[in-house]
Amino acid sequence: MPTIANRVTKCDLIAFRWCMSRRRYTEIATLSRWISRAGDGYLYALTGALLWWLETQYGPQFAGTLLLAFAIELPTYLVCKNTVKRHRPADAIAGFNPFLQPSDKFSFPSGHTAAAFLFASLVSSYYPPFALPAYGTACLIGCSRVLLGVHFPTDIVAGMALGLVSAELALWILG
Repeated sequence: MPTIANRVTKCDLIAFRWCMSRRRYTEIATLSRWISRAGDGYLYALTGALLWWLETQYGPQFAGTLLLAFAIELPTYLVCKNTVKRHRPADAIAGFNPFLQPSDKFSFPSGHTAAAFLFASLVSSYYPPFALPAYGTACLIGCSRVLLGVHFPTDIVAGMALGLVSAELALWILG
């Protein structure tokens, strides 16, 4: 009898292969690399620092909440990644080559997606008019990780959940 994990993995492989069969290699890979780079973390730190320095109404609160949220997210991400130890698509699918080399060995959850949704959640809390672009960017970052061949779709869903929960916890703690 197949376990739930086996069923999820099977569905993930089907979804991943479908995504890979739909991509136009060169154009999508180039665009996905740029979108993915937006989620590397530097822009979050820079934005937090600039808001703390230049925007006096909510900037310092936003920056403090951002730091706390990442202090929650990062260790949780590392524990999940090193406990689950899910292989990346290139290691799980014979003959598959991703468009970039990931920075670590395991894929679950997506750290880029977690950070993007954490950031989007905080932006929507402190600066509601920017919620739609922030969440749109977070979605694009998550999708780019699948299109680059370094994550399965459920890695993205788990990263999204981790980022949202980390942001909400930080907001709740700082009340």
